Amino acid sequence: MRTDHEVIAKWIKPDSHVLDLGCGDGSLLRTLQDEKNVHGYGLEISAENILRCVENGINVVEQNVDDGLSNFEDQSFDTVIMSQAIQTLRNPDKVLLEMLRVGRQAVITFPNFGHWRARYHLLVKGRMPVSDLLPYEWYNTPNIHFCTFKDFEILCHELNLNVLNREVVAGGSQAGKIKYLLPNLLGETALYRVTKHV
Repeated sequence: MRTDHEVIAKWIKPDSHVLDLGCGDGSLLRTLQDEKNVHGYGLEISAENILRCVENGINVVEQNVDDGLSNFEDQSFDTVIMSQAIQTLRNPDKVLLEMLRVGRQAVITFPNFGHWRARYHLLVKGRMPVSDLLPYEWYNTPNIHFCTFKDFEILCHELNLNVLNREVVAGGSQAGKIKYLLPNLLGETALYRVTKHV
């Protein structure tokens, strides 16, 4: 299981209702169903991934998250997940609020564009970085909103959201989870669990 999925699974309560936005092949939902008896749906736009979800026994809806979540009622899920997709949206701030309208909490993960390798690549080569984590050239990347830990936390503050948990995942020589030591510099993947302030 991917390290970020392990962290997400730790944050999900057994027997809860989960909505996974941009669920890919449904592997995270499949794990949550098997290990935590979670009841859930995935949203996906890729026809290939939708087919894989169906093969994995995942309830999947073909839907573009950028179009909103108006087909879901307020607070109809315990948790809404968006893993490695928020940076690809036209309006991530609006989608984040929608996630917390339909769910009691939201779990968001994204690649940290402030990681030292990205900074080094830009400084030394003068070009946008291409790596295992960011495998696209600037002209064909699905990532349209480059985000760091600090950027996301500022957005949460502006939207009056409460950060319940933050985890930092690193690769390479720092493989695995690291806690709070320079997350903007050392963390390759950011993981947040947030709610609305009450």
